[in-house]
Amino acid sequence: KLLEKMQGEIEIINVERRIRTRVKSQMERSQKEYYLNEQMNAIQKELGQKDEKTEIQEMEEKLAAKEMPEEARTKTEKEIKKLKSMSPMSAEAAVVRNYIDWMLNLPWFEYTEDNNDVDHAREVLDDEHYGMQEVKDRIVEYLAVRSLVGNEGKGTILCLAGPPGVGKTSIARSLATSLGRSFQRISLGGVRDESEIRGHRRTYVGAMPGKIITAVKKAGTSNPVILLDEIDKMTSDMRGDPASAMLEVLDPEQNKNFGDHYIEVEYDLSKVMFIMTANDLSRIPGPLRDRMEIINVPGYTPNEKLQIGKKYLLKKAVKQNGLDNYSVNLTDKIMLDIIRGYTKESGVREFERLCNTVCRKIATEVVSKKYEDGKKFNVNSKQLAKYLGPRKFESTDREQEPQVGLVNGLAWTSVGGELLHIEVVTVPGKGGIQITGKLGEVMTESAKAAMSYVRSISDRLGISPEWYDKNDIHIHAPEGATPKDGPSAGITMTTALTSAITGIKVRQDVAMTGEVTIRGRVLPIGGLKEKMLAAKQAGINTVIIPKKNEKDLPEIPEEIKSGIEVIPVEHVEEVLKIALDLEQPEKFMQVVGLKVIDSNTAMEVAN
Repeated sequence: KLLEKMQGEIEIINVERRIRTRVKSQMERSQKEYYLNEQMNAIQKELGQKDEKTEIQEMEEKLAAKEMPEEARTKTEKEIKKLKSMSPMSAEAAVVRNYIDWMLNLPWFEYTEDNNDVDHAREVLDDEHYGMQEVKDRIVEYLAVRSLVGNEGKGTILCLAGPPGVGKTSIARSLATSLGRSFQRISLGGVRDESEIRGHRRTYVGAMPGKIITAVKKAGTSNPVILLDEIDKMTSDMRGDPASAMLEVLDPEQNKNFGDHYIEVEYDLSKVMFIMTANDLSRIPGPLRDRMEIINVPGYTPNEKLQIGKKYLLKKAVKQNGLDNYSVNLTDKIMLDIIRGYTKESGVREFERLCNTVCRKIATEVVSKKYEDGKKFNVNSKQLAKYLGPRKFESTDREQEPQVGLVNGLAWTSVGGELLHIEVVTVPGKGGIQITGKLGEVMTESAKAAMSYVRSISDRLGISPEWYDKNDIHIHAPEGATPKDGPSAGITMTTALTSAITGIKVRQDVAMTGEVTIRGRVLPIGGLKEKMLAAKQAGINTVIIPKKNEKDLPEIPEEIKSGIEVIPVEHVEEVLKIALDLEQPEKFMQVVGLKVIDSNTAMEVAN
C-alpha cells in the first residue's frame, strides 16, 4: 500500500512539473512577443512611420463618426472594450478585430439617390436589350411609382424566368445602371448550406457573414440592386435548407429586420431591390415562389435573334477580335443561316459564339495575309461553310409522309420548346404494355390515361376487346437518354395509340399539345409560345392546342403564328379527326364496324 501511495504522489508531482514547464514556456513566449512588438513600435515611431494613434483609437473615432443603429453601436463598443483587454497577438483578438471591421464598414444608413427618370431608363434598357417588352414595362412602372412615393416604397422582388441565354442577368445590370444604383450579383447555383445565406456564427474558425450581407458591404450602399442568379439551382442537405433562409430575405414584411448569424444584430434590407433569375420555376419551393413577382422571359424568334445579331452581337464580336479597323459584313440571309443551320436554342449564346468564331477566322486571315486597314470582308454562303463547317441542323425535323403510330408532340423544357415524337407499335403477345424513353412519373401516368381512353372507345374504332389480350403495345419517346416528364403529351399519345391499333396513318404536318383525361377531355398546358416557336422551326403547318389555351394566342407574335393553322379543341375526338389521315373525317368514330386488323396487318400498313 505504501508503494502504491508513493507512486501516486510521484505521478502528481510529474504532472505538476509538466504544467509549470508549459505555463512558463507560454509566458516567456508571450513576454518575448510583447517586448518585440513594443520595441518595433518604438523603432517605427522614431523613424516617423507610426502614427501616434493606436488601432483601437482609430476604431473608436470611426465608430463615433459612423451613423448606425443603436443596437449595432452598443455591440461594437462592447467588442472594442473586449479588444482592449486582449493580447494583440492572440487568435481571439484577430476574430474580434475582424468583427469590428465588418460592423464599421457596413453601409448602415447610406443610400444612393435613385434616378427615377422614366425616359432615361427606357433609353438605357432599349440601348442594351432588344425586345423583352414585359420586363422593361415592369421596370418603368417601378420607377414611376418610386417617383411618386419617394423613399416610402418597399424594395421590389422580381423573378425573371426563362430559358438560358435570353438576357435575364444582363437586363438586371442594365436596370441598376438606369437607376444609378450599385449592382451586385450572387450566384446561388449549387448553394446547399443555410450559412451561405445567414452567415456563420463567430464561434466557428474562419466565420464570415452570409452572401447577402457581403454583397451589401461590397455595394457600399443599403439600397443596391442584388441579382440572385439561378435561384432554382439551390439544393439542401443536413446543414440546412438555403431556400427556407431566403424566405426572410425576400419577404418585404420581414427583411427590414434581417438577422445574420455573424453580425448578430438586425440589418434593414427593405430598400434593396432583389432580382432573381430561374430556368425552371417548378424547382423553386412554393412559399419562396409566392414572395416573388414572376416575369416570364420567353425565347427569341429567329427574326428577334437576327435583330440582336445585327445591333449587338456582331459589333461586339468585331471589337473583341481586334477587327475595328476592318469592315466585316454579314447579310441578313447569312445571319439567318447561322441561326437556323448552326444553332438550336431559345437564347443567343451559341449564336454569339458563332459570330466570334467567324470573326476569329477573319482575324487569322488578316494576320496571315497582312491585309491593310479598311479592307472589307463580306461573308457569303461558301465562306460560312468554310468557317463553321457543314450545317448541323436542318430546317425541319419531321417526316414528310403520313406514318402509322408516329405523332409530333410539342414539349416545353427549361431550355425552350421542342418537337417531341411519340412512337407506338403493336406486336402479337399477351396484352402487355411497355413504356420507354426515360419518361417521368407524370408522363408515364399520362400514357396510362391515354391507353384507358383508347380502350374505352374500342367499339367505336371497330376493335374487339379480345384484341388487347392477344397483342402487346410499346410506347416510346425517342432520344432515350434525355429525361422527359409532364402531362402535355396526353393527346399525342392518344393519337399514336389510336393510329397503331387501327392502322390509320397520322399526318406529319400536324403537331399537338394538351393533357388528356380518361374521359377524353383536353386540358390546358403551359409554355404555348415556346411550343409554337418549336413547331414553326420544324416546318409544322397545323398545331392543335387545348381550347382553354386560346386566350394565350394574342400574346404570341404574329411572326410565329404566320403560316401555322392553330386549332383549339375540347375533346380527343376532334384531335383524331384532324390528325389522322382520313378520307372522310366527319364519319370517323360515328359508325361501329370499321375494319378490324391485327398487329401484323398494322405493321404491314406502316411499312
